[in-house]
Amino acid sequence: MRPSFLKLLSDEILMNYLLVFAGGGLGATLRHTINVFSARTLGVAFPYSTFFINVTGSLVMGLIAGYLAFKGEASQPWRLFLMTGVLGGYTTFSAFSLDTIMLYERGELALASLYVVGSVLLAIAGLVAGLALMRHFA
Repeated sequence: MRPSFLKLLSDEILMNYLLVFAGGGLGATLRHTINVFSARTLGVAFPYSTFFINVTGSLVMGLIAGYLAFKGEASQPWRLFLMTGVLGGYTTFSAFSLDTIMLYERGELALASLYVVGSVLLAIAGLVAGLALMRHFA
């Protein structure tokens, strides 16, 4: 039999994962809904849905982070559900945007610039490398 504090700890950890899982499902469903709606109404000549999702996800991340910073603390379960789960399923661009601004606000301008340029260039390079590998082995 486990000591009660270990059971509580493992129950809390399990609940945290379930919150991220549920939030991620909601965020991914919302993303899919926007993708379908955008393709049907605006077409696919430009990635309207991804553009919209990245901008709105970053806006919502800013609203949540600002609220937490200036109005008060939210419990860890709410942070996990909303920021990691919902926004993580909706777009990781929001987390990228928050990380960039946090570096900037700490006065780490060079590091923020390196993070932005490195993330974009290496992400594109990673995609090109993955496509090239699959083309080579396919």
